[in-house]
Amino acid sequence: MDLSLFFAGTGGSVPTARRGLPAVLLRRGGERLLFDCGEGTQRQLLRSTGLADLDDVFFTHYHADHWLGLPGMLKTFDLRERRRPLTVHGPRGLRGIMDLVARAAGRTRYEVFVDELEPGQVVERDGYEIVPFAVDHRAGAVGYEIVEPDRPGRFDPELAARLGVAPGPDFGRLQRGQPVAGVEPAQVVGPPRPGRRLVLSGDTAPCAEVARAAAHADVLVHEATFAHAEAERAHETRHSTATQAAALAARAEVRLLALVHVSTRHTAREIRDEARETFADTVVPRDFDTIEIPFPDQGPPHLVRWEEERAAPGP
Repeated sequence: MDLSLFFAGTGGSVPTARRGLPAVLLRRGGERLLFDCGEGTQRQLLRSTGLADLDDVFFTHYHADHWLGLPGMLKTFDLRERRRPLTVHGPRGLRGIMDLVARAAGRTRYEVFVDELEPGQVVERDGYEIVPFAVDHRAGAVGYEIVEPDRPGRFDPELAARLGVAPGPDFGRLQRGQPVAGVEPAQVVGPPRPGRRLVLSGDTAPCAEVARAAAHADVLVHEATFAHAEAERAHETRHSTATQAAALAARAEVRLLALVHVSTRHTAREIRDEARETFADTVVPRDFDTIEIPFPDQGPPHLVRWEEERAAPGP
């Protein structure tokens, strides 16, 4: 099952010529989930991957740079004659925001469901969960964990055959945990293999809740609005510096740290180099870049630049 994060907008507070406002598209198999929807998100998607019929939208909080792109997107879906429902999830205050969105977008011919979430309230999906957790930014702001369960261990068919199990239905029984002809599943099936875990911090000061959620995650997407020299300003506004985000990633032992919400005050290189002094496995995605996340036993997560993806030969 393919899993990736596509960065539709990596800027903070105001758009620039190179960075749109916050929006991250999670792609898992055929599913498409959007986390935050800053102004211009639908155009960012149209310029890159295409504006897919999203399955769900999740908000981290309701500062304008994180949700103003939704009214136009909902209207576009309606003009394209979307019929299947769309669910919008977010922390407390979502119903009030969606009232504003509905007035701006007008009536849609498809249903829009509103799901206000509390920290820890699990959103069940087919084969994974999305779990909001509290962050330190403003009342009700959340980040999100995306968690897959452990997978069954690897089945060794050659060993099973040597132990006298005939290929066919009995192999399937062993893989499902049933003993066959005196052979126990543990003899031929390896230990469970971990699923994948992604964490999106949203806007936040460094806090214990993010560190807990990110423990041993494959990817942590964390904001880095400020450089270390502006730590006092970061504290006042309840944002993070690149150094703080990197220190948190190091404590949490994540596999890859991706820094977003990049301010116009700094270049991506400045933010990246500062963070790498504390945590080497740090990247700063640009708009339209992708992070591919294979299963942990199949390789590390890695950043794919947009220009590299476009240059890759087709199938």
